[in-house]
Amino acid sequence: MAKTKKETVDKKTESKVASIRSWTLSKQQKFVLGCLLVLFSIALLVAFISFYVNGQWQTDQSAVSQLGDREEVVQNWLGKFGAFLADLIVYRGFGIASFIIVRLFFLTGLFLALELSTKKLKNTWFWDLFAIIIVSVLFGFFATSAPELGGTIGYELNLFLQDYIGKTGTLLTLLFGLIVYLIFKIKLSPEKIQSYFDSTKKEFKSELGSLKPTPQPESAYNLEEFAIEEDPELDNIHLKTEDTQFEINKEALKPTINHSSEIDLNPVVKPLQMNINPVTETPAHNEEFVIEKAEEEDIIEENLASRLVADFGLFDPTLDLSNYKFPTIDLLKEYSTGGITINQEELEENKNKIVDTLRNYKIEIAQIKATVGPSVTLYEIVPEAGIRISKIKSLEDDIALSLSALGIRIIAPIPGKGTIGIEVPNKNPTMVSMKSVIGSAKFQEAEMELPIALGKTISNETFVVDLAKMPHLLMAGATGQGKSVGLNAVLTSLLYKKHPAEVKFVLVDPKKVELTLFNKIERHYLAKLPDTEDAIITDNAKVVNTLNSLCVEMDNRYSLLKDAMVRNIKEYNEKFKSRKLNPEAGHRFLPYIVLVVDEFADLIMTAGKEVEIPIARLAQLARAIGIHLIIATQRPSVNVITGLIKANFPARIAFRVTSKIDSRTILDTQGADQLIGRGDLLYTNGNDVVRVQCAFIDTPEVEKITDFIGGQKAYATAYLLPEFVGEETGINLDMDISERDTLFREAAEIIVNAQQGSASLLQRKLKLGYNRAGRLIDQLEAAGIVGPFEGSKARSVNILDLSALDQFFNNEQN
Repeated sequence: MAKTKKETVDKKTESKVASIRSWTLSKQQKFVLGCLLVLFSIALLVAFISFYVNGQWQTDQSAVSQLGDREEVVQNWLGKFGAFLADLIVYRGFGIASFIIVRLFFLTGLFLALELSTKKLKNTWFWDLFAIIIVSVLFGFFATSAPELGGTIGYELNLFLQDYIGKTGTLLTLLFGLIVYLIFKIKLSPEKIQSYFDSTKKEFKSELGSLKPTPQPESAYNLEEFAIEEDPELDNIHLKTEDTQFEINKEALKPTINHSSEIDLNPVVKPLQMNINPVTETPAHNEEFVIEKAEEEDIIEENLASRLVADFGLFDPTLDLSNYKFPTIDLLKEYSTGGITINQEELEENKNKIVDTLRNYKIEIAQIKATVGPSVTLYEIVPEAGIRISKIKSLEDDIALSLSALGIRIIAPIPGKGTIGIEVPNKNPTMVSMKSVIGSAKFQEAEMELPIALGKTISNETFVVDLAKMPHLLMAGATGQGKSVGLNAVLTSLLYKKHPAEVKFVLVDPKKVELTLFNKIERHYLAKLPDTEDAIITDNAKVVNTLNSLCVEMDNRYSLLKDAMVRNIKEYNEKFKSRKLNPEAGHRFLPYIVLVVDEFADLIMTAGKEVEIPIARLAQLARAIGIHLIIATQRPSVNVITGLIKANFPARIAFRVTSKIDSRTILDTQGADQLIGRGDLLYTNGNDVVRVQCAFIDTPEVEKITDFIGGQKAYATAYLLPEFVGEETGINLDMDISERDTLFREAAEIIVNAQQGSASLLQRKLKLGYNRAGRLIDQLEAAGIVGPFEGSKARSVNILDLSALDQFFNNEQN
């Protein structure tokens, strides 16, 4: 009976083992699981590297707790899943030691996929887990100020050990753990260390020995040791010529020196003598070998350009107004003389309120620092380890309530720093004058194409940007928040830095009162359409023609760049100044053109697509040829600032807006709704957001500057833009022959010869102004010699040659 029971037990055990064996993974399952683990290890590696490279432990930590929110944006390369893994394993886990986990998953996947023995894998798991703990605690011990290095586990284990065995005991324990790892895993032993030092010592001695000179024995110079072995075949060698033959004297080949003292170390070259039977010698024939160097061809264009530069110097576009004087800084008013006043009591009071408010929510601060700006003070705080940034960010309204201040803005964290910023408005803000900004060394010494001094940052530094690098600027802000003052600051900066020959403004002012002061500098700095009275456009109906005219100007400039074989306006103007481009071929110095549009929302409401399309086209293409756009609007809604507009305006300036939605529309982030107004702005160019106090310039100051410039010698007219004729506005073709220009026939011959109808061709050939050349083209179209206007393309010519043209005129006279 007992035997039977034992047999039944054995059968049960065998069945269990069989079931376990049957559960073992198949070859295909192992391969799939191995590949999954390898790919997961790569994903972990990407998430961990992004965690440190992008500073994700600061930027994404606040977003980890809100992963369910689809609008929440993270910086991790693996997205929200990567941010979660990095936060869980690295920040809350083992810190840098978490990279060993990547190795473990990778090796496990390889072992499974390749079906290798798991005995070595078990040993690897044990020692890698041991190394993870040791490395994590080591970083937690030495890098207490950087919790992301040791992780929360390393930090807490370090504190736990220090509570019981102190810092010294913890350090000794860590050293013991390292020694154990080196001995059992690395297989390090005292014999290996000793053998390493012995081998290093031997190599050092051998190198020293090789440096000593080795004496040469006297026998080295004894040539008696050298013997020529006679070859039995040498007797049979005969060199034959045509008539005779000779034999080699073997006795002459034997050494002739019997003692080393007979050696003469100064070699003497002896003529080669051969005992040859007399033969007829052919005289040596020395052929002449002459190397003739071909002369390089002269490059006429370069020589001509260099000759012109040598004779006349570089072309100077400012010669027409060579006596022009830039406006002086004295024209600007100084509103504050003492600079920023630091109220120590206010700073201490705000600091205490911030600390107390955070402490009420159990948030301890390790350090706090204040940076006083003109209108805002930045308090930088460093929280204690383990404090979530999102927790501080959520207390924005509570801090504002405790400080009784408007416009509290929390930057968590500050880009490039390991701190959290709290911007608090000053009770007595300091006005930033345009005089202090224009007179600063940063603006005066700025080597930029189109420098713009906007104002001063929180650290009281002058903020200067280059409009040519932006390359277009989008401004938004509610009514009365400083938008028009900002536009005046931009225009004033350019007036103080650029000559009238270098920059031109196209001003669009639907309100009719903001930019009218700049009418006084029309013949210096402004550009306009031909046959228009006012250079500043106040009628929305004329804006469409102006924008389309700028598109024509853009196309014409690109044609000039193509002919000059350059890529941008800077290279083109440098080539033109070096006199490498011929003005008779239509080339000219190209000034920068800045289009300023105030109240863009009003234009969109009245003109819609007719305005949006040319502006989008200019924003996409006009950067390289020096046309830059500045667009301002009160209402930054999505139907005004469309996606097409936003995509081509990377530089944004946001004054105070009324809602967070408007802030996101203009800046793609919050913050503009928390500004305090009166010139307080946020600037971004696709990177970080900078808070700036805009420089204040009043209407009397602008009037003084424009009076100063307008009182000087000017050009004959404003800079004329090319004329644009829309599809619906045709030309009156019923022209009287008697009203034709006196140069009509000559112009017709030029057009027929060139088979290209354009006003610029007549300007060059007949040396006419644009208006007269345009009238001639209209008369030629009315006569049927050239075809209708086709945008930026040249008009077609309907008459093929001069004989047909003569017949045309004869028919008209008859």
